[in-house]
Amino acid sequence: MSAAVRSASGSGRGALFALLLLIAAALLGGCAAFAPPKPFTTEAEALAARGEPSRRWKNEDGTTTLEYATQPYGHTCLMVQVDAGGIVLRQWDALDDDNLARVRKGMTREEVARLLGEHRSEQFFKLSGEEVWDWNIHNDGPGIATLFNVHFIDGKVVRTSQTYVFPRDGAMFGPWGYPPPFGYPYPRFPGYGPWPYWW
Repeated sequence: MSAAVRSASGSGRGALFALLLLIAAALLGGCAAFAPPKPFTTEAEALAARGEPSRRWKNEDGTTTLEYATQPYGHTCLMVQVDAGGIVLRQWDALDDDNLARVRKGMTREEVARLLGEHRSEQFFKLSGEEVWDWNIHNDGPGIATLFNVHFIDGKVVRTSQTYVFPRDGAMFGPWGYPPPFGYPYPRFPGYGPWPYWW
């Protein structure tokens, strides 16, 4: 093998190695950007880092909870509980799985708002009589977004549910925005069922 060929293949490997290092650095940087927030020690520290909260909740024990909601596009809600002297007692994500599981039948709208923070949207369903609030939460699939829903009747929780949001042409592939019969709703070809066309 000539020296020129060896040099070319060596420089190609070097460029590939540099590209892999660049991708690894970008991925690690992305992980750092989405790391959980550093615990605050005082209310002043939280205000300096996050600004004025979306809401302040006065608690029966004399403490205050600062709510940092990120709806409708975010999927977290930082809650910071401080005592009368402004010392942080605890902080947590109101939209993590453990906290979502605390929604119970019979809770009022205010109890749910205190527990989960500001909701993304609300709808009323005339036939069932349900008022439904939803929150954008962390999405582990199968769609492009996940909504956590709380269903109220006469101002009290009756149940919860989750909604998976899909692109117009389904979960797996297909360009968005094609008109029927190729977009949503899915095509119904003779002899086939109403399921999505890639099945």
